[in-house]
Amino acid sequence: MSGNVIYRGPIDRQPRTINKPVSGAYLPGTFVEDTGSALTQITTALAKRPLLLSNADFVGQTIDTAYTSGDTGVAYELEPGQVYQAALAAATYAKNDPLTISASGRLAAAVTGDKVVAFFDDTPGAYTAGQLADVVIADGYIVPA
Repeated sequence: MSGNVIYRGPIDRQPRTINKPVSGAYLPGTFVEDTGSALTQITTALAKRPLLLSNADFVGQTIDTAYTSGDTGVAYELEPGQVYQAALAAATYAKNDPLTISASGRLAAAVTGDKVVAFFDDTPGAYTAGQLADVVIADGYIVPA
């Protein structure tokens, strides 16, 4: 159920954001961290405080347009239970699949030892690398053995 915004709701709230330069050519819907001076893409949720990169709609950037390194990026501070669109790794997903952060800051199916950051909440089926889908933010936990 892709749409033209990263934050999907609830609509009666305005999520908190962090605005800092991005340290690469990153797409909205991917996960980053605040390094103090920049937003840098991450490939794991372990020992990280993940943020979800949005688009700078106030300057006309769409959700399918990458930032240029050095641009001021907008990243959401994630709250459990909130719905966002996030980029996925290529795979087949089912409703409520637990997800973790993987390559290129995209979400992938969580396996033993991974930190779950979200649950898949879109139309079940096959997704291509980088495709956006609705996810519900989890109250992070490590997948047990």
